[in-house]
Parts: sequence; structure tokens; C-alpha cells
Amino acid sequence: MLDDKMQIAIETLKRSGVRITPQRHAVLEYLLTSMEHPTADDIYKALETKFPNISVATVYNNLRILREIGLVKELTYGDESSRFDSNMHEHYHIICETCGKIEDFHYPPLDEIEVLAEKVSGFDISHHRMELYGKCKECSETKVQ
Repeated sequence: MLDDKMQIAIETLKRSGVRITPQRHAVLEYLLTSMEHPTADDIYKALETKFPNISVATVYNNLRILREIGLVKELTYGDESSRFDSNMHEHYHIICETCGKIEDFHYPPLDEIEVLAEKVSGFDISHHRMELYGKCKECSETKVQ
């Protein structure tokens, strides 16, 4: 399955005229295999041993390119670092208020809320995002000392 996702992503890069450098390939592969919704810094730390010359700026530049051509979503949460998600299918997120872990939550898209919001507000709605907050299983099991 990863091979299929990677092949589709590489074809998308080629169609977009984007060179496939070893660093770009590594960033993309990391995102496609990660279920953690990593930050740019997480990706940098994971790749720096394999690519000693990689910089945080290189990771950010690659993430920007991958976002612009539609291979990655950038998730922003106020002042915190952006998180990146390679799952481009409509889905929602559950976020642990204690450790910050983000997990995918699959539920049928609530498209009717966009229609209602347009009628009520007069806005031209482009998309929506739903997040659920709570405490993950690991944090719930940790006893306060």
C-alpha cells in the first residue's frame, strides 16, 4: 500500500514539474508512513541522521511544495507549530489536550453544515474542519503523582 501511495505521489510531483531530490523523497516517505501528524521539526529530527546536511529550512521548503501541489495538508492550531497530514481524504481529528497527540477520526463528512452556514451567514464556504479534544488512552492511564 505504501508503494502505491509513493508511486502516485511521485507521479504527481513529476506532473507538477517538481524535481524528486533524495531529501524530498525522504520527507514524503516519512509523511506517508507517519500516523502522528508530525511537525516540520519532528520530520527534521527523524531525517537528520540519514541526511546530515539537511536543514530545517529544507524540510519547510519541501513541506510547502508538497502542500502547494496537494500531497499534504497543513494543520494549524493557534500559536503551536503546524502539523502535516498526508491523508488527503476528508476526515476529522481527535487531539489529546495533555500530550498533543493527533489521531484521525473517520466520520462521514458533514457537508450539510456548509450549506446551512452559507444560507445563514451569506458566506461562500470553501471547507470546514472538525476537531475533537480530550485525553488519549495513554494519558488517561497515567496517574497524577
